[in-house]
Amino acid sequence: ALIILSEQFSKAEAKDQEKIYKFLMKNRKGINNWDLVDTAAPAIFSVYLYENDRSILPTLARSKNLWDRRMAMMSTFHFIRQGDFEDTLKIAKILLKDDHDLIHKAVGWLLREVGKRDAQVEKAFLDKYASKMPRTMLRYAIEKFPEKERKYYLNLK
Repeated sequence: ALIILSEQFSKAEAKDQEKIYKFLMKNRKGINNWDLVDTAAPAIFSVYLYENDRSILPTLARSKNLWDRRMAMMSTFHFIRQGDFEDTLKIAKILLKDDHDLIHKAVGWLLREVGKRDAQVEKAFLDKYASKMPRTMLRYAIEKFPEKERKYYLNLK
């Protein structure tokens, strides 16, 4: 169903996109595994929020619900594709102390995506926070770094 909604969303006018976004936000309790979050968040939430009010993201990032927290991070994917990293870094900072590996993986992955577009932005974030990051998060973030740089960041722990 989410794949169909994603397709409909991508072809819809702005008012219909808003309806799909609001419907999914209202019913997000059904988006309750990593695969569903990773389908809906980049394709629908991220695209919609890029042009609209993003204030829901920190609220989702601070939720007790694992899937809301992952949704907050994954909902910045389209922003990254547009060269807009501010919200990604803000949500990553909120999630630094999260204790779930599915959050660690999502944050590390999207930090790596930031680095693909602007390595200096990613490295500035890592210089400041690598020593506080969970190991999995850090490993995902530096996965594509040259070995010498990977070792440097891993040794900051």
